[in-house]
Amino acid sequence: MTRMIAPSLLAADFTNLEQDIEMVNASEADWLHLDIMDGVFVPNISFGLPVVRAVKKISQKPLDVHLMIIEPEKYLGAFRDAGADNLTVHLETCRHLHRTIEEIKELGMKAGVTLNPHTPVELLVEIITFIDLVLIMSVNPGFGGQKFIPTSMNKIRKTRSLIEKSGSPALIEVDGGIDLSNAAMLFEAGTDILVAGTTIFRSADPAGAIRALKHAGL
Repeated sequence: MTRMIAPSLLAADFTNLEQDIEMVNASEADWLHLDIMDGVFVPNISFGLPVVRAVKKISQKPLDVHLMIIEPEKYLGAFRDAGADNLTVHLETCRHLHRTIEEIKELGMKAGVTLNPHTPVELLVEIITFIDLVLIMSVNPGFGGQKFIPTSMNKIRKTRSLIEKSGSPALIEVDGGIDLSNAAMLFEAGTDILVAGTTIFRSADPAGAIRALKHAGL
């Protein structure tokens, strides 16, 4: 099973962003996770293309960009040009999901689909073999520092089963309320990538927190 960590920039210190990104560069992290929020699809506004472009200049890790926005299909090329390596869109916001996924791949990025806590895994059946990544939200999207929703564990297992039955290459990424109390269980349930913000950036030893998450339960 893959074990990857994607620190979430949302929890970084934006007055010392370069310092925090350099910490991630030097750590055992695999990707840098960027949450793009529009204040419409989710009840918060985070940052947009100028910040992604700036981060790309510093980050040595692939940029894992999660679009929590309506009409994401309008901005696929713009995020590729800004430096996104992975681009994940919400199933709930895409009217023509297969078309959007194909466009992301044609632009040279890995394509992911995100499910909100209330969205059933079964809705991935027709798209699972076309995608590189399933992002399961284990909190309601919009804000960092929330508590993990326990039923997400069963959702991860269902997603792992769907991936194995379909032969899909997709990795499972989980975002929300992840810390050392549940990291090992998440990997055991079939997760490949843990997204963590508060647990990492609010730690006295952020690089140590990344290492501890990555090796949890080993």
